[in-house]
Amino acid sequence: MSNFHEPTKKVSQDLSCENCGAGLSYAPGTTHVACAYCGTTVKINAATSVVETDLEEYLARAWEDDETMTVTIVSCKTCGGSSTLAPNVVSDACPFCASPLVVTGGTTSSIHKPQYVLPFSFGAPSAQERFRGWLKGLWFAPGDLKKYADLQGKLSGMYLPYWTFDCTTDSVYSGERGDYYYTSEVYTHHENGKSELRTRQVRHTRWSSASGRVHGTFDDLLIEGSRSLPKNKLRQLEPWDTQKLVPYDDQYLAGFRAEVNVVNIKNAYAEAKGRMQPRIEAMVRNDIGGSEQRIHSLDTRYLDPSFKHVLLPVWISAYRYKNKVYQFIINARTGEVQGERPYSVVKIVLLVLGIIAVILFLASL
Repeated sequence: MSNFHEPTKKVSQDLSCENCGAGLSYAPGTTHVACAYCGTTVKINAATSVVETDLEEYLARAWEDDETMTVTIVSCKTCGGSSTLAPNVVSDACPFCASPLVVTGGTTSSIHKPQYVLPFSFGAPSAQERFRGWLKGLWFAPGDLKKYADLQGKLSGMYLPYWTFDCTTDSVYSGERGDYYYTSEVYTHHENGKSELRTRQVRHTRWSSASGRVHGTFDDLLIEGSRSLPKNKLRQLEPWDTQKLVPYDDQYLAGFRAEVNVVNIKNAYAEAKGRMQPRIEAMVRNDIGGSEQRIHSLDTRYLDPSFKHVLLPVWISAYRYKNKVYQFIINARTGEVQGERPYSVVKIVLLVLGIIAVILFLASL
């Protein structure tokens, strides 16, 4: 849901060290928060089980029972990205485009509290190593790009908002099944001024009517709750180990930022149906069978839909190379890296010239 301003319960985010008063931060890969100044650790309460929320029931009721959390949100004037800001931060850079942020322009808002979170499994040093490894594997990268690998100070640990959807589907279809069959054909072949009769196999398709019903099951289908990052890059970060989601606790966000959800649940559910459609069509084609299939009509019912509002962890940064901004994102659970990169025109031209030289050499033999 994008505009949450209902007067609901507030969630405390007081995460100060009881010994020295400094801020506590979640230690990736653990179940505790830690103080960087005095070393105090505090265990996060054991999580309860993950429960799906009935979608139709949720949409039918008012939202006043939902918990909210009060956060400071800062928006980037360059790219429009919005994210939460840690307390007492007076200067920062946008994690989406690397532009300086005007922190004094932040606003305090009440947003709906996520239900579940996937905690970070590794910290900034490991993320930095994964980024360096990704850079080394790039083909045709500019030779001076490696100096941009030292980005540890610019890496931002960010929780991205997602919706997950579960449902079963019941689809009734009509169409056609095409089965290949072959016949022999005699033709005249001409070569070196001579003609001869030859035989070849010609493929034909025999079409017949088809209709039926297929059932599908979808579990934790992910839909992005933000628009600040390229959707194709985010989906290449999948799969996520959503079976390890834990109930939301403020302590998991200590020391990290969270992007603000801008996609409401109705729009997210419509998009989820769009992601289901190719799989449903694949089930229909498999049910029709044959060599080819044609689908003329397809009517799908979505049964017992449920959802979760979750936060998923990424390490994110942006670097500038020759006055252009390139983003990269790291799945903070699996280490999968996706990003934008520059290409070296010189290296590509040299490769093309090398290929041409080899072709000319072989042709001269």
